[in-house]
Amino acid sequence: MFKKKTLVKKEAKRRIRKRIRKKMQGTAERPRVFVFKSNRYIYSQAIDDESGAVLAAASSLEKEFKEKKKKTKGMEASKIIGEMIAKRLKKKKIERIVFDRGIYPYHGRLRALAEAMRKEGLVF
Repeated sequence: MFKKKTLVKKEAKRRIRKRIRKKMQGTAERPRVFVFKSNRYIYSQAIDDESGAVLAAASSLEKEFKEKKKKTKGMEASKIIGEMIAKRLKKKKIERIVFDRGIYPYHGRLRALAEAMRKEGLVF
């Protein structure tokens, strides 16, 4: 019984991702920034869908992040991750992005990450 419930949830999440991904496409000039959050960590990466390459990434597992903050989850952690990925994209001279929230609603940690990226100067 539990196996079936997890399969149903996975299938629902896959459908949501597919529906959102249909509407957006990342390019080299305007990459898609995908966010994944687990209960413990948060990850973000900028992807060029045309070539399938990851242009920049940031996560709460990195040494740079752990020097700034001890706790790996929460609103503060999301803001730091947003600033980190924005700075890395700025180094590569990327100003415009497409924000892919994945299966998560746009509030809480995800919103904090997006607002931090906007504060650093990214346009989306």
